[in-house]
Amino acid sequence: MNFDFTDDQEQLRDAVRKWVDRGYDFERRRAIVKTGGFSREAYGQLAELGLTGLYIPEADGGLGMGPVEGMVVMEELGRGMVLEPLAQTLIAGAVLAGYAPAAVKADWLPKIASGESLMVLAYQERAARYKFDKCEAKATLAQDSWVLSATKSIVPAGDHADAFIVPALADGQLALFLVERTAAGVSAQGYRTQDGARAAEVTFNNAPASLVTLEGLVALHHAVDIGIAASCAEAVGVMDKTLAVTVEYMNTRKQFGVVISSFQALRHRVADMKMQLELARSMSYYASLKLNAPADERRRAMARAKYQLGVSMRFVGQQAVQLHGGIGVTDEYIVSHYFKKLTQLEMSFGDTLHQLGEVSSQMQDTAGVFA
Repeated sequence: MNFDFTDDQEQLRDAVRKWVDRGYDFERRRAIVKTGGFSREAYGQLAELGLTGLYIPEADGGLGMGPVEGMVVMEELGRGMVLEPLAQTLIAGAVLAGYAPAAVKADWLPKIASGESLMVLAYQERAARYKFDKCEAKATLAQDSWVLSATKSIVPAGDHADAFIVPALADGQLALFLVERTAAGVSAQGYRTQDGARAAEVTFNNAPASLVTLEGLVALHHAVDIGIAASCAEAVGVMDKTLAVTVEYMNTRKQFGVVISSFQALRHRVADMKMQLELARSMSYYASLKLNAPADERRRAMARAKYQLGVSMRFVGQQAVQLHGGIGVTDEYIVSHYFKKLTQLEMSFGDTLHQLGEVSSQMQDTAGVFA
């Protein structure tokens, strides 16, 4: 199988990497964290690069690209621990393009592609524990208009987003709805997350809503799978930089008169970190290449990939902190922020134990058997 990237994909990678290196350094990120964890200016710069329209068809103002391009972009954003939730934009663009009625597409896709509007997925509830079939949100049809009541947790940039994609039960069936943040009955309580980004508890109280699709379970699974593939790619970028920073530190830190990178036991630990990174990278490729596969095959691939990424993230993050010693947990030093980012990504879209359960439940009768 050919894993070489095309010239266009390499140019895309180079453009995003240059922006991260020049326009989103550690000091700018720290400043954004101090002001709340989200910058509309930085998000606008992502839009200027065309990244907000990555999964939106060209006819609707986007670039019409696919999962491999999404993986390339998210990996580079991970290297800079970019706080602005581009993965949510990819989800919104793909879900609306694939499932929404024409009027909703015409109204929202151009605005998402241009960066004018930020739309995020608000699907988590306190009692759900990553399970889609546990949904307390309700939507009712009143005089040809939908109204929605729900409380959604850990909504990325929920108090800055312009609109939400919200799963809710409509006549006992899970459906997806679009709700504007400025609509009546919508309130958001924002806060910073562990990695310094922005999230919110969002409450909908008989809020006006537009129907996206009545095939809510199918669309929601697809949305979360896009999020898993994006978070896997982002994690690879974070781990890549974490390893690089650790190696650089070991080549300068001296103990007993010599750099600690000369100690064989520590070199072995770095080799193990590199092995986990490459395992993660291969599974990230696997996830992205399976995004357009049939639903059952896609879901199995995402669970496998996210499980391996979770194992790798935990190992690489912990080893990096230990190899740095006390400085590795200080807020002033960058590796502690990489560790927090990896911890956050491990919990996103289903943590490692949840994904292990998904892998187990989706195993076929012939799994591990030559049939």
